[in-house]
Amino acid sequence: MSQLFTPVSVGRYSLKNRMVMAPMTRSRADDVTGVPGGLMATYYGQRADAGLIVSEGTFPSAMGKGYVHTPGIDTPEQIEGWQKVADAVHAKGGRIFMQIMHVGRISHPSMLPGNALPVAPSAVRPAGQSWTSQGQQDFVEPHALTLEEVAGVIDGFRSGARNAIAAGFDGVELHSASGYLAEQFLSSGTNQRQDAYGGSVANRARFVLEALKAMADEVGSDRVGIKISPEMNFNDIRDDNPRETYTYLVDHLRDMKLAYLHVALFGAKTDYHGLLRPRFDGAYLAGGGLTQATAEAMIDAGRADAAVFGAAFIANPDLPERFRRGAALNEGDKSKFYGGGAEGYTDYPALT
Repeated sequence: MSQLFTPVSVGRYSLKNRMVMAPMTRSRADDVTGVPGGLMATYYGQRADAGLIVSEGTFPSAMGKGYVHTPGIDTPEQIEGWQKVADAVHAKGGRIFMQIMHVGRISHPSMLPGNALPVAPSAVRPAGQSWTSQGQQDFVEPHALTLEEVAGVIDGFRSGARNAIAAGFDGVELHSASGYLAEQFLSSGTNQRQDAYGGSVANRARFVLEALKAMADEVGSDRVGIKISPEMNFNDIRDDNPRETYTYLVDHLRDMKLAYLHVALFGAKTDYHGLLRPRFDGAYLAGGGLTQATAEAMIDAGRADAAVFGAAFIANPDLPERFRRGAALNEGDKSKFYGGGAEGYTDYPALT
């Protein structure tokens, strides 16, 4: 039997298989309140045969929102909405972690309280546009966080982790990829600070490590994971020496005893799985365009403990069973990936 279908330890949990559903923004939450609705509970519950589900990126505070119809984990109503999601997954024997995502500069005043400027480590305006309720609008120059404000944002990750557990989630993942706030601090192209959070790689990594510590102190390190994606360069992110940056970061994760390290690679020139896996003691999750065959090969070769699948889980709620039977996969309708209702969300057929 393929190792994809064997149990694996991730933090305090034993997962029933090694197939992880990737965190994927689907934009189905209420745009005003950030509350997940019943349709989201159905969607995640349908996919509970995954060994682990990682939820879509969820903002820990209103200032962390960057896309329309994305959910939060800051208010009692949001916590209650997410409880229905967690219950739906657990009712089918699944496990679910919440990805906590503060987008930083990749936002727009129209989505933030009081039309505030987005925040970032430095006042570096990203190239590109933000998708708002009024359509595409140019990104703006963000507000550079003060030291006091940095501490407040880190505390927001702490409360986000606490609220996720209160909502019944099994754990949390810090989103430190895709050009969002954590990666903005980590990367030399977006972090031009001259204080304790900028300059050297040690200083640039400080924000990520302190956010993880806050989350781990709140809910236990064995219920905390982190996602990174070196050289993805999404959302106008750039780092002058990513090998040095990510080697330093992962070396300093070792003693934190985290549940997992999730590394998603998209066209990186460096073999980061080969570089980083030996440096991390917890479960190593590999993602980025994997197929069943490439995932099995990685796990068989000891290059990963579990494999992360994205779009395949969107179109195939029963993906593990399809892999087990060698069945054909549904094709996803990309025009319905973001926003809308049940169509292209909860209506993909399962095997009979």
